Amino acid sequence: RATAARIRSLRHGGAERVVRAHPRLNAAQPRTRLMVDLHVHSTCSDGTIAPQDLPNIARTLGLTGLALTDHDTVAGIARFMKAARVCGLRAIAGVEISATYTNPETGGAGDGELHLLGYFPQWSAATVRALRPLALIRKSRHQRNPQIVDRLRGLGLDITYADVCQESDGQVIGRPHIAATLLRKGYVKNIQQAYDRYVGDRAPAYVPKRIFSQRSAIALIARAGGIPVLAHPKTLRFRAVDTLHCFVRQLRDQGLRGIEAFYPTHSRHDTDTYRELAASLDLFVTGGSDFHGDNK
Repeated sequence: RATAARIRSLRHGGAERVVRAHPRLNAAQPRTRLMVDLHVHSTCSDGTIAPQDLPNIARTLGLTGLALTDHDTVAGIARFMKAARVCGLRAIAGVEISATYTNPETGGAGDGELHLLGYFPQWSAATVRALRPLALIRKSRHQRNPQIVDRLRGLGLDITYADVCQESDGQVIGRPHIAATLLRKGYVKNIQQAYDRYVGDRAPAYVPKRIFSQRSAIALIARAGGIPVLAHPKTLRFRAVDTLHCFVRQLRDQGLRGIEAFYPTHSRHDTDTYRELAASLDLFVTGGSDFHGDNK
């Protein structure tokens, strides 16, 4: 049901979805409107559905293509691609990488976090080797999870790391599992409230993780043969459209190839703004649900 709601929210926003991502992604396809989702997560990062189960769910919902974009890992790609071939779904190997960026409105260096989606039309063992530096980010995440719990305890909440591990049920632990633990213990009414009050990027228990710079993340995706795309640009929270335009132009000059214009929290006005921005900078447009299963 959660998946269906995500897909319906994308349909409501209008949906070319992928327009010019890569010749291999569009080769020999009829000129018809295809419904795809280019931003989903699995249990290999912070989702609740195994990568091999996502393609069948997508087919049931009428999708013709799906990209697995787990946070800072490609561990689920092989299972995902195999399952997609079996059920006849077009699959795209992907990843979502966190990176620091310089906010042009403040002039501060590394004062924000953005997410970059990387899509890999030619997935191979060489791609996996080129993405090995992602292990540094995963190590940082494992180190910061107990630190977040310590901060929550410092705020007077009765929560232990063992509680979080129990909530994860063997999955890769992330903030969604900490948020779910807070919900289970009755400290919040829903997951979003857990982020807003405690573990979100601007909340008191937040602990930053070690991540790449924007330039390094784009370069990493490109070296691995991937296509770098700016994810959910609204989360950058720039006050002025001109600032956003200048910033995205900077990313394009560093190798950015596209913008995720279609996203559940983007209004129609937001989507139109990002599509116009993409057209002005010769970037292609993508869209996705950012589906995490029960976690989001």
